[in-house]
Amino acid sequence: MARKRTLSAATFRRGINLWPPFLFAGIKVLAVDDAFRSAKVRLRLGRLNRNWVGTHFGGSIFAMTDPFWMLLVMQNLGPDYYVWDSAAEIDFVSPGRGDITAEFVLTDERLAEIRELTADGSKALVWFDTEVLAQDGSVVARVRKQVYVRPKPERARPETTGRTGQDERGGRPEPVATAV
Repeated sequence: MARKRTLSAATFRRGINLWPPFLFAGIKVLAVDDAFRSAKVRLRLGRLNRNWVGTHFGGSIFAMTDPFWMLLVMQNLGPDYYVWDSAAEIDFVSPGRGDITAEFVLTDERLAEIRELTADGSKALVWFDTEVLAQDGSVVARVRKQVYVRPKPERARPETTGRTGQDERGGRPEPVATAV
């Protein structure tokens, strides 16, 4: 069950566009759908993100794809799951000249797969693939992100007997002053 969102997709998009690693690298989140099921990101080629040969710096290409799979999965699974980035791979296919974009789409099938893999309480390491595209549709880079997902353990109710070191309400006992 997904948690109630306290942050709208539009507010998230505006906020992440002001985040210094995106702002100063020329990365702009163009869209995040209201259900946090998809996002589209653009990287403009500028003086601050060019490499020595005048094309997109590889670190900026990777940065534009970095947080999105984790965030989309986290927003859709809700607070009952731990969700972390675990690993990443990037293959640079062709030089990035001009604006480049990446799109992320989290499907019902992928969410169902994750829930099934973690139904018994174990972790899942799930890979997601993204192509970074030039304006003409050619592939600039292929990025793979591995996301770690595990359900949070249910909090067991404490015993209410004196042997547990807890009072009848299940809390910690009051400290007792002792003479030395």
